[in-house]
Amino acid sequence: MIIGSVFISSCDKNTVYDKNMPIPKHIWSSTDTLSYYMNIADTLHSHNIYLNIRNSHNYEYSNIFLFISTYAPNGNFIKDTVEITLADKTGKWFGKGAVDVFSLQVPYKIKIKFPFMGIYLFEIQHAMWNNNLKGITDVGLRVEKTR
Repeated sequence: MIIGSVFISSCDKNTVYDKNMPIPKHIWSSTDTLSYYMNIADTLHSHNIYLNIRNSHNYEYSNIFLFISTYAPNGNFIKDTVEITLADKTGKWFGKGAVDVFSLQVPYKIKIKFPFMGIYLFEIQHAMWNNNLKGITDVGLRVEKTR
């Protein structure tokens, strides 16, 4: 299991959490769970949650499916299946980048309010039919207060 830690960014006052986790050897096993723990102190304002995906030009698919489990401080949880399109039909990557690595940030939840203060856990696993995905270099989660 791959485990993340709490990270609070000082670069942007609206950033609540921003953490990217490297995938060892750029091979993401379907059994590897990425865990993101964040302390939510504001239940009054809305938040946007973004998923960050970095892939190399060696990634074999134009999309990726993810299982995302969210655990609230009160013990409630939800599990979503999310598809992220990484390339167009011609194979051109949507992410920003150079020749071999591309970074893409996509909205996951927009203008949501966290119902409880405390530590939330987000767990991300890939949900692709290939058990060992080659070419995913980093996966991240970003939470911002809306303005």
